[in-house]
Order: sequence, then C-alpha cells, then structure tokens
Amino acid sequence: MKPLLITICGPTGIGKTSWAILLARHYNTVILSADSRQFYKEMTIGTAVPAKEELRAAPHYFIQHRTVKEAYTVGDYQKEALSKLEELFSEHSIVIMAGGSGLYLDAVTKGLDEFPEVDPALRDSLRERLQTEGLNPLQQLLVEKDPVYAGRADLNNPQRVLRALEVCLQSGQPYSSFLGKRKASDFFKNIPLGITGSREIIYKRIEERVDRMMEQGLLEEARELYPLKDLNALQTVGYQELFRFFDGEISLEEAVKEIKKNSRRFAKRQGTWFRKNADIKWFDFQAATEEVISYIDAQIEH
Repeated sequence: MKPLLITICGPTGIGKTSWAILLARHYNTVILSADSRQFYKEMTIGTAVPAKEELRAAPHYFIQHRTVKEAYTVGDYQKEALSKLEELFSEHSIVIMAGGSGLYLDAVTKGLDEFPEVDPALRDSLRERLQTEGLNPLQQLLVEKDPVYAGRADLNNPQRVLRALEVCLQSGQPYSSFLGKRKASDFFKNIPLGITGSREIIYKRIEERVDRMMEQGLLEEARELYPLKDLNALQTVGYQELFRFFDGEISLEEAVKEIKKNSRRFAKRQGTWFRKNADIKWFDFQAATEEVISYIDAQIEH
C-alpha cells in the first residue's frame, strides 16, 4: 500500500495549524508546512508562524527555514518537499501537509508545469521596467504576447505579469502554451481535506487575528523589515500596508483597516482556488476530530 499524504487547506485564519497538530498527534506523525510566507525566518507575527508550544506538539518542516534575502520559488519548494516526503515515508506511513498556499500544495500533489530557464538579465530588466514605468506598460505587453493568459490572469498582480513575460520573451512562445502539462508524483496517495466556515465567521476570525497580530508586535516586526520592503517575500499582506504607513501614505489606523480588507480578499481568492479541486473533502472548522479521523480511516481502508 502506498504511503499517505493528508493535505489540509482552507482560508487564512480558519485553524489549519490546530487541525494539523491534532491529526499528527493521532497518527503519530509529522507536519510539512505549505504556507509560502512561513518559510522565512524574519517573518513571524505577520505570517502566524505556529507558536513554540505548537511546534513542540508535533514535528514541523518548512517553517522559517529560509531568509527573505534568498530567492525561493515554488519549484524549489516542490523539489525539497518531495525529497523530504521520500525520506519521511521511510519512517511514517502517514504524513500531514497543511497550508493556505494552493499553488504550493498543488506543486507537491499534482506537479508543476515546466518552463524554460530565464536569463537573469532579462528578469532584472523587466523588474527595472516595473520600477521605472509602472505595471501598465507590462500589462499591455503581456496582452500583446499572450492574449490567452492575459484574458484569465490577475493582471493587477505584478509577480504574475512579470513571470509570464519572462517566459514569453525568453522562449518566444506564449506563457499559456506551457500550461497544463504537469505530471503528479505517484509514490504516495493524497487525501485532501478542507476547513471552512461561513463568510461571516471567516471574516470575523480574520479581523480578530489582525488585532491579535498588532498586539503581539506586528508593527515593530514590519519596521525591522522596512529596509527590505522591495524583496519578493515581503510583497505580503500585513507588511505592505504597514510599509505604506512608514512611507507616510496612510495613517496607522488606515493601515490596519487595509490589512483586514486585503486579508479578506486573500481569503476569497483562496476559496476560489480550492473550489477548483473537486476531490477536497470539506469540514466545518468546528467539526469533531472523530468525524475527520473516521473519514480518513475510511479512505485508508478503501
């Protein structure tokens, strides 16, 4: 029988860490994080890194193992996570993976599309254009080079626009022509679980979490990271809004309101991503642990 990877997804603030720890303790196993911002050791409060007692409750991997100064892509994560899983499955028949970054979860469970290597000089020139000319000319260039991808992508996300343009200009082919050809790893079975709640509950938990982060010292953490604000890792909700406060663009009160608003928007995007996966078994965030374990055990026996 193949080893089993239980993946836990859901919107920000819904309780994925708590669920992962409960299941890890029940199955006497370990947890891999698939939260793309918890990878960075400089970002603790704003990324809701598990508390020390939570980290002691079950072994965690891919928590604060990188620095924001390093380039670390979803492809890098995929290679490291698959390698770690091969190692862990020699000791455990079940491993838990939890996080709200759908792309990173999918990279491990479904594979990634393969793209050509991009010349660093081309990458740098595009980023320089973004800095000097703004996003609009790059959006227009992407529409010209790949109207198919431009028609379905979030063109207000500069990282998406830059990445697509890199591939278009490097290869001479549309970015969209490389999509949809990925291969999933076949050395484990995946049971995808989702945690959810009503929109009102999700938004309430988000707002309470932001208030808690501010009480824990998010302002001071962001101030320390402010000199690095242009790094990719810091293009993150919770930091970007406070950087605008430091720049004098908005008040602290407005920054906190923006964090809450942008966190709600992020949760909505997460929901859109996860709903595309019809295999996810959804549970209410207040579901009894026994109900979840019963479902998992039934899948193991199936």
